[in-house]
Amino acid sequence: MVLAAKQTLSAKIGFSNPLSRRNPSSSLQRSPVSLSFPSTDLPKRTVLAVSKPLHLSPMRAESPARCEAYEADKSEPQPIDDASETKSEAAKKLKIGIYFATWWALNVVFNIYNKKVLNAYPYPWLTSTLSLAAGSLMMLISWAVGIVETPKTDFDFWKTLFPVAVAHTIGHVAATVSMSKVAVSFTHIIKSGEPAFSVLVSRFLLGETFPTSVYLSLIPIIGGCALSALTELNFNMTGFMGAMISNLAFVFRNIFSKKGMKGKSVSGMNYYACLSMLSLLILTPFAIAVEGPQMWIDGWQKALSDIGPQFVGWVAAQSVFYHLYNQVSYMSLDQISPLTFSVGNTMKRISVIVSSIIIFRTPVQPVNALGAAIAILGTFLYSQAKL
Repeated sequence: MVLAAKQTLSAKIGFSNPLSRRNPSSSLQRSPVSLSFPSTDLPKRTVLAVSKPLHLSPMRAESPARCEAYEADKSEPQPIDDASETKSEAAKKLKIGIYFATWWALNVVFNIYNKKVLNAYPYPWLTSTLSLAAGSLMMLISWAVGIVETPKTDFDFWKTLFPVAVAHTIGHVAATVSMSKVAVSFTHIIKSGEPAFSVLVSRFLLGETFPTSVYLSLIPIIGGCALSALTELNFNMTGFMGAMISNLAFVFRNIFSKKGMKGKSVSGMNYYACLSMLSLLILTPFAIAVEGPQMWIDGWQKALSDIGPQFVGWVAAQSVFYHLYNQVSYMSLDQISPLTFSVGNTMKRISVIVSSIIIFRTPVQPVNALGAAIAILGTFLYSQAKL
């Protein structure tokens, strides 16, 4: 390109040279010299005219490249972010659905095996102790082999956890005592009245106030539980009181947990593991005092003779599934809001009640079923009213 420009320039300058008219062939020989003619402005302007496009040409070649790269960076991330966000939201919903399905399934399996064990081996204090012991052992092994990261705790953590563990122990034993005396469905119908205890305790002991809609939602809860209790064919006062005490204990457990565990960086899985271990230490001496090893041994031999070796499998299953369903419920609290958890807990009770009635063929009167439906509906309205 430079050569062509120089040749063109030489040709033009050659025409202005008077010697070139006399000897045309000499213009080609003198063309390299023609650039040094006396007119100094002409070569400078000619060099500038030739060099300017040569100098700016690569800049014009780079400029579109930079524009295109800028436009690509500017426009392409938007659809990528939208797609990524949509995929993340779908994955989160799927994860919550898996949590709920697993939680409900494990709870149903636990209640079935727990009732089978209690029918053949009516020692709820030992049964409750074995449930906590199995969960504690599972988590200790998980920490030891590195499946689950060991939580970093201190004395203040365990001191704060102690009242939570006391309430958890009382609620766990009381619910097991209730299921040893009455049908599983009846225990869970009464336990659906837990929101009423929560509101009453928070109002009169903690001074909290609630909207009118919350108080109104307690009417179907209390009315439905009362209707079910009055029409229960196999009513037992010990079983009824066990479920009521369990409701009250779990309300205090939730209150202590909310107040004491703020700012504690422990996952839901590890939190429940620590709670189980501390509850086990609290419960064991009381279980020995109330029932005792001699009663356990005699009852164990009778259960083995009546049921057979599969009784051992029942005990192991109810112990393991108790820990698993509680562990999943605490893990789900890390992923969902308390309102969503409350709705899930209501649906869990429905699944337990229906499945236990079908599996154990529990006789249910229409009025009793109506009371259960009213109580569960009230629980759902309560969760919506607190929104």
